[in-house]
Amino acid sequence: MPVAVAPSILLGDFARLDHEITWLNASAADYIHCDIMDGVFVPNISFGMPVLEAIQRHATKPLDVHLMIVQPERYLEQFKALGAHILTVHFEACTHLHRTLQAIRALGMRPGIALNPHTPVHLLSDVLPEADLVCLMSVNPGFGGQAFIPRTLTKVQELAKLRTSLGCSTLIEVDGGVGLNNAASLIAAGADVLVAGSSVFKAADPTRAVLELKALG
Repeated sequence: MPVAVAPSILLGDFARLDHEITWLNASAADYIHCDIMDGVFVPNISFGMPVLEAIQRHATKPLDVHLMIVQPERYLEQFKALGAHILTVHFEACTHLHRTLQAIRALGMRPGIALNPHTPVHLLSDVLPEADLVCLMSVNPGFGGQAFIPRTLTKVQELAKLRTSLGCSTLIEVDGGVGLNNAASLIAAGADVLVAGSSVFKAADPTRAVLELKALG
């Protein structure tokens, strides 16, 4: 399966949000990655429901919504109404993860699990079949533009082996510091979806940057 690219709108220009969504719609990107941060689960506040609603109005690409918030189960219905195609919650934020993933699916969204850099992959063994996607954080979540944590490559390999052993088709997504310098290695290790922030939005030609990432897979 060709690698999917999900540019992270967090690194876009929010003063020109309509422009950013327009070129993403016309690009080879597979998803628009939307990071929702509450300032509690992570030490930053990004944007919330009104901005996501504005993105939804203009986007023709599926929205890959990553909730970096406490008690995400309180807002599942709202994010469905706001157009989330994939809704990813953090392993570390969910007391009843299995129930939350089932609720996301029951609402018609694809459930995802995000893992912080310090969380071992093997902890997913009892819940992986319930998830359509696992997002491996390759930076400490909260801020864009951080350096890639090299250990993530091994975690991708471990997750790919776990997926095979359980007979799952769960997608492996990598988020943080992803660019042309490490994308090929991540794809070779088993990554299916690359979240690209700075490497796309800070590029001289963002549309070409998406194409170059996709060409690697």
